Amino acid sequence: MSKVVLYMSMSVDGFITGPDDGPEHGLGVNGERLHDWLRPGGVDPRSHRPADGPNATVFDEAMATGAVITGRRTFEFAGGWAGDHHDGVPIFVLTHAAPGKPAPGHARYVTDGIESCVAQAKAAAGGRDILLHGAATAQACLRAGLLDEMELQLMPVLLGQGRRLFENMPPDHVELELIRALDAPGVQHLRYRVRSEG
Repeated sequence: MSKVVLYMSMSVDGFITGPDDGPEHGLGVNGERLHDWLRPGGVDPRSHRPADGPNATVFDEAMATGAVITGRRTFEFAGGWAGDHHDGVPIFVLTHAAPGKPAPGHARYVTDGIESCVAQAKAAAGGRDILLHGAATAQACLRAGLLDEMELQLMPVLLGQGRRLFENMPPDHVELELIRALDAPGVQHLRYRVRSEG
């Protein structure tokens, strides 16, 4: 059965971008540091594949997913990945209102909430896991009890400011279970299972 898995690079102090992120600087000032575990590459996501080791393992797992869920902000800042995040899998863009133009390539806008977005992605993923992008979308998924796992790439840097992954979360108590920790030069890959209540 498909799992919804958040893949996110993050500083030790919890930031997923530096300050002033936007369409011209998707990761903000000094935020590119968060992707140092990847190879420099181009538009094709596979061009960023690390050569080997734990970094390549985590990257390959992300690229083996059968669908992508993202928020509109992340989607737009990433240039919509030119309509193809990886291998032509469908991209579901969660938004309050779809823009006038249709989404590019394999992307489609979902305006009727996170539950519908996850249901559509699971139906399209063919039993494979679903890659989740974006802080606001991750929070919505977590609040709805629909986030299964988190794969966090913890970078040894303190950004001090920017956009936090779990900023402004409600005071609900969420338990995580560490199910894997992989060390690589300059990064630690931490995989957590979100524990369901009861």
